[in-house]
Amino acid sequence: MNGESQAARTASGWDRLKSWWLYPLPHHAISRLTYRLTRIQTPWFKNALIRWFADAYQVDWSEARHQRPDDYATFNAFFTRSLRADARPIAGDATTLVSPADGRVSQLGDIVGDAIVQAKGHQFSLQELLGGDGSLATAFEGGKFITVYLSPRDYHRVHMPLAGSLRRTLYVPGRLYSVAPHTVRSIPRLFARNERLVAVFDTEVGPMAVILVGAINVAAIETVWSGLVTPPQRPRVETRDWSAQGIHLERGAEMGRFNMGSTVILLFARESVDWSAQVDAEQDLRMGQAIGSLAAE
Repeated sequence: MNGESQAARTASGWDRLKSWWLYPLPHHAISRLTYRLTRIQTPWFKNALIRWFADAYQVDWSEARHQRPDDYATFNAFFTRSLRADARPIAGDATTLVSPADGRVSQLGDIVGDAIVQAKGHQFSLQELLGGDGSLATAFEGGKFITVYLSPRDYHRVHMPLAGSLRRTLYVPGRLYSVAPHTVRSIPRLFARNERLVAVFDTEVGPMAVILVGAINVAAIETVWSGLVTPPQRPRVETRDWSAQGIHLERGAEMGRFNMGSTVILLFARESVDWSAQVDAEQDLRMGQAIGSLAAE
């Protein structure tokens, strides 16, 4: 680990109090309601919602390609808004690992055996995160991970940290707990319990997994190659092989998006990448910012 920070502190009693009410909630029913509300096209409703949200979360309109509520057909179109072409330059060259999203680093470091750190006092299983796929988990044992939390105000498209060819995806069913910092500190195995999509790419330094973790009010996860992945919720893990489709995405290219905010986890194989000394837990990131490099041979 690059060091310990405020983000790694043990959950407080206040953290637990703010999180307990999430356990009995019908997560998917609430999120389906959010799905419908954020796609209402009635101008006065969606414009008022966009203005309220932008003010409440201090959204930077100057970065957006379109800068008026009237420019968006729905609230969701605003939430997944594109940015100006020059708003997120991609750092470095092909050997530079870049942030897949705007957000804040929750944790990063080494995968120790089958364990990934969630927060101080909490770990979860690599194999469980990957839908129980033991052979896939083995490919990342001893490697590197980083967890990036996207807050409501952030840009919500997810991009490629390295160039890669899509090998396969795994849809993993689960709950939709909030992924806010206080729940990450207080709910055990949170990222291995929530619904998620695992996208596995082949890169020049071996396998890379980009994991889009759902959360309450994250009413949909999409990818650029297959469109809407969730909803609906399904009862079991679904694996799809994409290796014959020739889907290759360059470093910095969009690979998916959250319709409402959540978390991205990156996994890399042993001795494939090194984290930058300038990146640590609790640090804010912007998509395209350098977060590491390919490991020296």
